[in-house]
Amino acid sequence: MSGLTQMILRLARNPEAGYPTGDSRHGYVVIAPLRQDGHLDAEAWKAHRAQCTVKRFSPDPEDIADGWLSHQGGRWRVHYDEKNEGPDDAFDHLADHRLFVGDYITITRRGQALVYQVAEEADD
Repeated sequence: MSGLTQMILRLARNPEAGYPTGDSRHGYVVIAPLRQDGHLDAEAWKAHRAQCTVKRFSPDPEDIADGWLSHQGGRWRVHYDEKNEGPDDAFDHLADHRLFVGDYITITRRGQALVYQVAEEADD
């Protein structure tokens, strides 16, 4: 796949974190290149870094942020460039996970690992 894909990740069931049924108002909009097998394409990412963005959404205005998808040492992160947006978020084991609708991934934010589900996907 040569283009970029927009994926919406919504907070899934995380009972231990206070979200026993999930909360679709919390999540991320990720724009990144996917291979045919649903994994992120690191080579295509290198060619399109500036277009690979991430927006964190929440009903709490203090939690809303936008940044860039970054890749270093085999790890994927969201890099935020403004101090008030907080430290970078880590996409745990993202290199190993597919990103098709219905798939789950874990994102660690401020030391808390939460599970998100790919809820929507569209090619740009």
